[in-house]
Amino acid sequence: MSNLEIREGEYGDKVLALEPGGIEAIADSERHGKARNLFATWMSPNLEFATMFVGVLAVAVFGLSFAQSVLAIVIGNALGATAQFILTQDGPRYGVPQMVVSRSAFGKLGNILPSIANAGAAGIGWFAVNSVSGAWALSSLTKNHLHVIPSLVIVVLVQVSIAFIGHNLVLVVERYLFPYLIVVFGVACIYVLSSSHLHLGAAGAGKTPGGFLITVASVYGYAAGWNPFAADYARYLPKTVERKSAGLFAGLGLFFSAAVLEIVGAAAATAGNGTGFDSSSNPTGGIVSFMPGWIGKLFLLGIVGGSICANVLNIYSGSMSFLTIGVKLGSNIRRGLFATIFGIAGFFLAKSAMGNPNNNYTNFLLTMSYWIGPWLGVVLADKFLRKGASVEKLLYSKRENWAGPVSFVVAISFAIWGFVNQTWNTGNPKNPTDYINGYFVQHHPKIGDLTFWVGFIVAFVLYLILAGKKVKAESSN
Repeated sequence: MSNLEIREGEYGDKVLALEPGGIEAIADSERHGKARNLFATWMSPNLEFATMFVGVLAVAVFGLSFAQSVLAIVIGNALGATAQFILTQDGPRYGVPQMVVSRSAFGKLGNILPSIANAGAAGIGWFAVNSVSGAWALSSLTKNHLHVIPSLVIVVLVQVSIAFIGHNLVLVVERYLFPYLIVVFGVACIYVLSSSHLHLGAAGAGKTPGGFLITVASVYGYAAGWNPFAADYARYLPKTVERKSAGLFAGLGLFFSAAVLEIVGAAAATAGNGTGFDSSSNPTGGIVSFMPGWIGKLFLLGIVGGSICANVLNIYSGSMSFLTIGVKLGSNIRRGLFATIFGIAGFFLAKSAMGNPNNNYTNFLLTMSYWIGPWLGVVLADKFLRKGASVEKLLYSKRENWAGPVSFVVAISFAIWGFVNQTWNTGNPKNPTDYINGYFVQHHPKIGDLTFWVGFIVAFVLYLILAGKKVKAESSN
């Protein structure tokens, strides 16, 4: 028997109507859309500068050759896209956000942990990252007549306004910006790859596995950042939609957009310091330096549009993750109110993070993978144990499943204790660099950062051991 909480109000396919409710299930009469639309939904938010800059880091920060960077980029994105394929299928099946489906593995109270993590990471962290690149691009587009902070205010206001209105407007923005973004970023890729300044055959400094593994983890941290709300944008699809098709369109959209732009970013970084990729400059200038003036302007406008596409998803889903904690608010615009709150918090974080983009972004990507790896390990282990059985009756019940949060916490704690490998610029001239290394990294410094790999494996195995009997009993009822 189902105990789904159905969202109140009529919404349908209205674009400018304010989406009612919060994390409740979408009624069958309100479902609409086609699976193929998810390709643009997940292509558009990755057609942005933050994606390209992940590839820049592979060469400029982690010291890989171009060939090594390409391999790491493909592996990291393939892992993230595979999870996106699996999780997106929950949307049309249950009609609820991804973090509500997560209650199957974590229970209602236990699910508070990953919900808080996702609300902070997506609604504030990722929102800040993408707002920074959008603000830099807008300021550069006006030749700095509009300074960075006013540019940041404008970008944030547009993003919050779209997310406040709701799901249908979010998807329309993704769909209609998609053609412009695909053309302008495609042209940008051609100019970058045809530049005579590139050194694609350079050997790089990645002679140890450490740099390669950190790159894979960073790329995965970017791609997997979308996993905790994969179902959010498929939950309005009719139940009759072929679920695997929905997952495939979502996964392919994520993989191709992220992988291609990251590879181009890595190629651009082989040109060396002359392209402006340093820790104190406006990083958007590094790519624009390859292009004629008018192409560069169109590209900068594309960066602004891409940041908007990414961030309307981030604060929309971040607000729903926060509501999944169990926050009760009588207003039928509760999701929109929390989207606004997250937008304000993200603005202040973005403002404070502009001083050192390379180091801040690297550590943010790694930190994303630290919690998403164990969360994904628990969720996929739960799906493995249930063998396709429906969890609909569990999503709004008061039932707990302590195997989920225990596996999650143990995996994160052990993985960070043993395998974290981060470098922080302190800003102190006497001690400019601070290293945060786990126990095994201290004894074997060449292994890089294995935190997300270890976290995923430990969480997956531990959940199988702790939850096996409980899941089997629930599946037989």
